Amino acid sequence: MARRIVALGGTLRRHTRSAALLASLCWAPVALGHRGDPLPALDFEPPPPGSYKLHRIMAAPDGEVLGTDDRAQRLSQFTRDRVTLLGFIYTTCIDPEGCPLAYRVFDALKEAIVAAPALRGRVRFVTLSFDPARDSPAVMRQYAGSRMRDEGGALRWYFLTTRSARELMPLVEGFGQDVRYAVDRSSGKPRLELSHVLKVFLIDRAGFIREIYTSTFLHPQTVLNDIETLLIEERAEAASKAAGRQQ
Repeated sequence: MARRIVALGGTLRRHTRSAALLASLCWAPVALGHRGDPLPALDFEPPPPGSYKLHRIMAAPDGEVLGTDDRAQRLSQFTRDRVTLLGFIYTTCIDPEGCPLAYRVFDALKEAIVAAPALRGRVRFVTLSFDPARDSPAVMRQYAGSRMRDEGGALRWYFLTTRSARELMPLVEGFGQDVRYAVDRSSGKPRLELSHVLKVFLIDRAGFIREIYTSTFLHPQTVLNDIETLLIEERAEAASKAAGRQQ
């Protein structure tokens, strides 16, 4: 079955995005946990792990981020040495095909990874806000809830934000994350509202993006197969290097 590679794109003008990112969303409460209905079953049979190749799309960008402890760190600390699943969100998102869907998929994957000995300690999740004006480290900590628990070293889930739109924009642009703004004139006054096309990024241990999921292909089974494919690739490369040293 052919894999769909989602193209990067959707570049907006820098000054428009920076101004809009700093605009308050005003009305929306924090959507803690993004509870929802069970995920539907796949309507196709995904190819088995290791039966296909995930190509290197590009290197994951780097920049300064804030953890829930308000400590500044480099994003590269969260995109190296383990297979990483990274998704952009904003905590007030209520679109069922947006951030809530990503949250539900991550939750389902977490359960599967924690239960699989071969995956424990080899995968991490990163949830990164692109609404720094509202999503402070304290808000991200509240949003994360118990999901930041280490699960005995089986899987770590990091919730990150940035200090400002200025620090965020190179990351948004580097990942090719689409961010759009709609103007609501029903009240007679323009109001910018944040929206986006859902994208989740699969990053290998070397920091290269290997797959980009939109809502159409973001399902626990397809993502899990891709994670296992990367781990199979790692084992094959390690075996090849070991064999080369023995010659």
